[in-house]
Amino acid sequence: MSKKQRVIVNGALGKMGRETLKAVAEDHELLLSGAVDLKSRGETVSDLTGIPGVNIELEKDLENCLDQNNADIMVDFTNPQAVYNNARISLEKGIACVIGTTGLNELELKQLDKMAREKEIGIAVIPNFAIGAVLMMKFAREAAVYFPDVEIIELHHDQKMDAPSGTAIKTAEMINQSRASRPPRSIKEFEKIPGSRGGDLDQIRIHSVRLPGFVAHQEVIFGGIGQSLKIRHDSIDRVGFMPGVIMVIKRLPQIKGLVYGMENLI
Repeated sequence: MSKKQRVIVNGALGKMGRETLKAVAEDHELLLSGAVDLKSRGETVSDLTGIPGVNIELEKDLENCLDQNNADIMVDFTNPQAVYNNARISLEKGIACVIGTTGLNELELKQLDKMAREKEIGIAVIPNFAIGAVLMMKFAREAAVYFPDVEIIELHHDQKMDAPSGTAIKTAEMINQSRASRPPRSIKEFEKIPGSRGGDLDQIRIHSVRLPGFVAHQEVIFGGIGQSLKIRHDSIDRVGFMPGVIMVIKRLPQIKGLVYGMENLI
């Protein structure tokens, strides 16, 4: 029987962190060995998940938790300001990482990839763990061959700190992999209110909506002569992300270096 992977969840008090605690604790092939959150007041995993008997107490310090719990994998659902340092601390200790927090820039990704390769371990940076969202991105990349004119609207809950979402950025990058290079638009636009046309990533407009009542949603709109095409994905409950989270955790021991995007693991 293979050894169970020991998993620590960082950002355990957040909505994704709580769901991940529950998913890992209930999986018979994984062992939840620790939980971390800067806002912890001594809660236990049982307090947060309702699963009886999981008396792991939340800690405030990630480094101490990693040292004390002999972890194999650290899962991070914290915030864009902290994620790079969290990943660096883990990799330096030889602990593989699953990163669900967006906000890492290209230079940081390259540095984390280098660190992981030096330690011969893996780091998976996943903008979206919903399998349906990954399929949406793949379909969008295929459609862009025939519909190069496209804009993206992403909608999230009002507590999301960064905009646009990592999923929207990843979608735009994948679309640009398949559509031909395009000359600049000849129409000179005038925004009566600055930002009305959204952000521009390599000639793809991205619009971000932040409202209560939403979880995570994205619509990719393609325009063509006499027709349009919409590809949309809706996450209506965070439990829908958990099959993807667990799949990535279980695949991580076979990875060396950086994997960016769950489409590379499906």
